[in-house]
Amino acid sequence: MDIRKVGIIGAGHMGAGIAHVCALAGHEVLLKDTSLQISERALATINGHLAKQVRKGRISEAERSAALEKIHAVDDYEPFATCDLVIEAVTESEEVKRQVFAELCPHLPPATLIGTNTSSISITRLAAATDRPEKFMGIHFMNPAPLMELVELIRGIATADETFHTVRAFVIGLGKTPAVAEDFPAFIVNRILLPMINEAIYALYEGVGTVEAIDTAMKLGAHHPMGPLELADFIGLDTCLNLMQVLYEGLADSKYRPCPLLVKYVEAGWLGRKTRRGFYDYHGDEPVPTR
Repeated sequence: MDIRKVGIIGAGHMGAGIAHVCALAGHEVLLKDTSLQISERALATINGHLAKQVRKGRISEAERSAALEKIHAVDDYEPFATCDLVIEAVTESEEVKRQVFAELCPHLPPATLIGTNTSSISITRLAAATDRPEKFMGIHFMNPAPLMELVELIRGIATADETFHTVRAFVIGLGKTPAVAEDFPAFIVNRILLPMINEAIYALYEGVGTVEAIDTAMKLGAHHPMGPLELADFIGLDTCLNLMQVLYEGLADSKYRPCPLLVKYVEAGWLGRKTRRGFYDYHGDEPVPTR
């Protein structure tokens, strides 16, 4: 089966990024969110990112224009009946995702595949909320999707071989490199990355170093492009906490216990860049450590 037309549910940062990547690779894309206005704002954002790629010489103006013409904002699920693959990229909540699948599936023909961009939730459980678990799998793009080369592919217990091979070929066609993960909490990247971030927060909490010292140490001492606290702000501290809770509850190991300081920041609404305050304050021209 060839994937020609892709539906994307969720026009936030990840959904818009996935739409960007798919359109640039030549696929027709339908983009849906809770309102048409949100999807249309995402189109403007995608246009800005494509224009930036043109300025940097990564794509041509013709490629930018062609990609933008391939993305269409829609405000209901009916047009998704024409899609070969639908990728869900809504908020990281199992309840919300299950509701999306309940509303989506009645509009899809039997052959349409469904993917989820979840970064942590059981693929097998999500697949069971659809009418086609054999045609369902995890397609986890890294953030930001247009720049990051990796896509994690995760099969549920019922995922058919044909589904896996079709999706794998699709991901390679996007110019991405697939990494196959088993259906364990947080998969590969976040299983390794989030405990490192959580440990950096513990180091701050226990007074081992300041925000600036911890980030500088990891950037210069381990050649990380971003310090772990800076990265946590970029990801979103609420997302980091959610992922650590999935690991802690799913694997029942105390080493995954979320740092109390992370919990406090989330309770305070200090979620990182998106709220302009987290481990850094982003209200000025330059980020300033908050501790």
